[in-house]
Amino acid sequence: MKRGGSDEQKRAAGESAVDAVSNGMVVGLGTGSTTAYAIRKLGRLIDDGMDIEGIPTSYQSRQLAREVGIPLTSLEDATPDLAIDGADQVADGTLIKGGGAAHTREKLVDAAADRLLVVVDPTKEADALDHPVAVEVLPDARRTVAEAVTDLGGDPQLRAAERKDGPVVTDNGNLVLDCDFGTIEDPAALARELSMVPGVLEHGLFVGLADEIHCGTDDGVRVKEL
Repeated sequence: MKRGGSDEQKRAAGESAVDAVSNGMVVGLGTGSTTAYAIRKLGRLIDDGMDIEGIPTSYQSRQLAREVGIPLTSLEDATPDLAIDGADQVADGTLIKGGGAAHTREKLVDAAADRLLVVVDPTKEADALDHPVAVEVLPDARRTVAEAVTDLGGDPQLRAAERKDGPVVTDNGNLVLDCDFGTIEDPAALARELSMVPGVLEHGLFVGLADEIHCGTDDGVRVKEL
């Protein structure tokens, strides 16, 4: 298993994406350690006089945005000009997300944005997706969704909470199944199949949403337009 990237690689990627933000924009605020650097830089820009608003994708990103002074709005009241978000794995512009169990809200905001800028370190890049796919499920549907995932060739595991007994509960009050499909040959087809399973609220395959990948390295940031 690859180790996570360095803090400096994450910082470089997150701050690189913020360079695309201009005055008056509404920005989708993703969740995770790399995106946190972007949120902090947006806060510094506001301190310097920039006028922007943020749409958070989780309790975590909402709290950090408040701490650094970013005015917040919602999808009910605004459409994001761009979103900045991380990924658990990226291959050919397709993402697997959901490590923070915020992928449902992230997908809503990322899909609504005019542009999605993805911020990662080199450990998140892959030739083919093989990371387990997070699937948010209604609690009553845990067993039936697990059976459907197994039928699709996956190995579903209920995500357990850390530092407390019981499963992870999302901001939406649901459960998460981490579904290992091995190497995913056709992410778009799997995404469609998972979306059709009754009881699935959302899954962590993000297909056709990313516009740029900002990868922080020890030698700077590699930006790939899609």
